[in-house]
Amino acid sequence: MIDDIRETKECQLKDPMDLFHSGQVVKICAPMVRYSKLAFRTLVRKYSCDLCYTPMIVAADFVRSAKARDSEFTTNKGDHPLIVQFAAKEAQVLCDAARIICPFADGIDLNCGCPQRWAMSEGYGACLINKPELVKDMVRHVRNQIDNPKFSVSIKIRIHEDLKRTVDLCQKAEAAGVSWITVHGRSIEERHQPVHYDAIKIIKQSMSIPIVANGDIKSLKDAENVHHLTEADGIMVARGLLANPAMFAGYEETPFQCIQDWVDIALEHGTPFTCFHHHLMYMMEHITSKQEKKVFNVLSSTSAVLDYLNDHYGL
Repeated sequence: MIDDIRETKECQLKDPMDLFHSGQVVKICAPMVRYSKLAFRTLVRKYSCDLCYTPMIVAADFVRSAKARDSEFTTNKGDHPLIVQFAAKEAQVLCDAARIICPFADGIDLNCGCPQRWAMSEGYGACLINKPELVKDMVRHVRNQIDNPKFSVSIKIRIHEDLKRTVDLCQKAEAAGVSWITVHGRSIEERHQPVHYDAIKIIKQSMSIPIVANGDIKSLKDAENVHHLTEADGIMVARGLLANPAMFAGYEETPFQCIQDWVDIALEHGTPFTCFHHHLMYMMEHITSKQEKKVFNVLSSTSAVLDYLNDHYGL
């Protein structure tokens, strides 16, 4: 991390809010555990992605341990604008994490949406949507303690069954100075049920800050439809970008050039084999036959993958 950060200090950090003032819908790569790391962010930025998030980082570990900082966060001068997402449940811990990250990123995001049991049991993630005063307090603390007015403070939430409670949460966060809010249009209990885009629209109409829509967006056409349905200022995509990192550039499926770009970027960044291979499995899901998948998915070394891509696709 340290060498990369020395390089970053030479670059100009950006104001993510400029994107929301551009008049265009902001295209965003979601925070994804294991996946939205520097190499993948570098790839999607080549294909019209405007704003990238890191995977969620536990703020307390990040503050306490230099080892955690080195393993969890890497960036470079091309990796902007960049939002670092934290899991936190105490205002001062979130502030401390924000202070450490502030010179190297363009903003932080508080995770109030992760429905995984471990996160909820620790007091992180989606359980925070039931603690609006705490969320308000955390946002206000960061706003008061970070000197840089361009440094954004956002939150990512799920919705309540009773939408009035979600609107109340959002309005409290807005009053505390939150920059924008990303809304995943499902409740904590919902996993694969249809996304409530109508709820995102109601939230958007109740707020004067930007709102980002998230959930089940798998193509640029989906993104345009969701923008039309919700009037959201930005569209955040997770699995759709894993399957097709060139999605925001209008490609219906991953083009071979994008696969070639991933190979080049991953090798340049020294991406661990499992991550390198998993990304390719996602990208090639719709362009390989069942038989080809059986062979490709069990390859166990970088050289075997490179040989396969060369033999089958001339990459």
